[in-house]
Amino acid sequence: MKQLTHHLPGIFDVSPTITKNRLIYGDNLTIMRTMPNACVDLIYLDPPWNSKKNYNLIYKRLTGQPVPEQEEAFCDTWEMDAEKEEMARKMPIVLRDYGVDEDIVLFWKAWIDALRHTEPKLLAYLIYMTYRLFEMRRILKPTGSLYLHCGYEVSHYIKVIMDGVFGQKNFRNEIIWYKNSGGIGRSAFNKRHDTLLNYSKTNHYYYDGKAVGDLREQSEGTFGGYFGYDEDGRRFRGVRKAGRVYKYYMDEPKNPDDVWLVPQIPERDKKERLGYPTQKPIALLNRIVNASTRPGDVIFDPFCGCGTAVYAAHLLGRKWIGCDIAILSVRLIRDVLFKRYGLKEGAHYEVSGVPLSVEGAEDLFDRDARQFQHWAVELAGGFSSSKYSGDKGIDGRIHFEIKDGLRNMILSVKGGKLSPAYVRELRGVLEREPNSEMAGFICLQPPTKGMDEEAAKVGIYMLQGTSYDRLQIRTVQALLDGKGFDTPSKVKILGWQNQGVLPI
Repeated sequence: MKQLTHHLPGIFDVSPTITKNRLIYGDNLTIMRTMPNACVDLIYLDPPWNSKKNYNLIYKRLTGQPVPEQEEAFCDTWEMDAEKEEMARKMPIVLRDYGVDEDIVLFWKAWIDALRHTEPKLLAYLIYMTYRLFEMRRILKPTGSLYLHCGYEVSHYIKVIMDGVFGQKNFRNEIIWYKNSGGIGRSAFNKRHDTLLNYSKTNHYYYDGKAVGDLREQSEGTFGGYFGYDEDGRRFRGVRKAGRVYKYYMDEPKNPDDVWLVPQIPERDKKERLGYPTQKPIALLNRIVNASTRPGDVIFDPFCGCGTAVYAAHLLGRKWIGCDIAILSVRLIRDVLFKRYGLKEGAHYEVSGVPLSVEGAEDLFDRDARQFQHWAVELAGGFSSSKYSGDKGIDGRIHFEIKDGLRNMILSVKGGKLSPAYVRELRGVLEREPNSEMAGFICLQPPTKGMDEEAAKVGIYMLQGTSYDRLQIRTVQALLDGKGFDTPSKVKILGWQNQGVLPI
């Protein structure tokens, strides 16, 4: 029997009831489109915005390879490329299809036109997020809630989008997370908080595990109403509003404020910290999960990064689904689940979307050629960046250090039919790229004789008495077998079967 990917298409059956914990590799938009309507109780997302340091750090830790500070990870680079322009053009149609009010559609059109000329990177990010937020609204249960975590740079823009997607009437809170640490201002006030935008899908959402109408707790004297006792003898203040009676019990704690004082993870912490500069404390996620779900509910994090929402869901007895576009993040979470929580893949949760064979890689290529490129580069131990993709034949790089500084091997990935012309083109790129000493060609199919001959013509790279083929070809099968590129640095081939790569 052929071993395919950890299955992606149809990973969710037609039933809206989700019973299995899942860790999924892939673009969350693609993933969400496979999910049934109204199937999750809580969505927490901390989408990337200028957070390339996260990916750079996990790349360094899991591959052992250096990476220049200026490198921008593929999952956090925003450009108004041809794909984003097409998405922008279709945005009014998409908004109407999702039932957005026509006045908002017209506002969006004007806004897009303005941002295209003034803030194109921001517009690319907002378009990317809008398509995904509509899918999040679709998969959220009527009683569900969404918490979007963002910084001061984009919070006001994102809120305008979310008002359009969820409806302003379903906006619940702008929660300020006061971190008690952060940037020190020299010409402005210190920046010490993040924003959490909290929306529900309907007015029948859950709060503190209860249906709205029984949820708020206040002290006597807070506001007008009448006092009474329920059938269990519990004292409450009753308030009539819009034809309903709300009971505020006196024996329960007062509602928390919308400013949360949750300390950052200390720099010297060795128990929780994974080394991410922007890793969120599990105490923050515990508070969110406890506030808007009950035991057994389903938590979904479409940008799960280092996995804090997944760990909080596990510790609090909720089911979970985590998704990330970087396989290095998926590997990290798998290692943490095993080493810190004793959870094993296959026994306690399932993994989907990771190619385990050539057939699985072909399936990924057919579904998403760009994601296939990123996966192949990461599998080879390379650094994948959006600025490489489509840029003169470069899909990634493997950096290595020499006495004079960093040098690199440029990587090119091809999933379709092969030709010696591809090798000649890569050689041309190698000759003109500064600081590039070597080139690596990754392919799904075995290379032709002509390709091998062209690669041999490129010659040898000598370093400290050791010779390396300047242009090397590796098939996906070779990489899956652990046969990586021969470079001056010891590149780790991150095959999925390799576990325990994270020093926890």
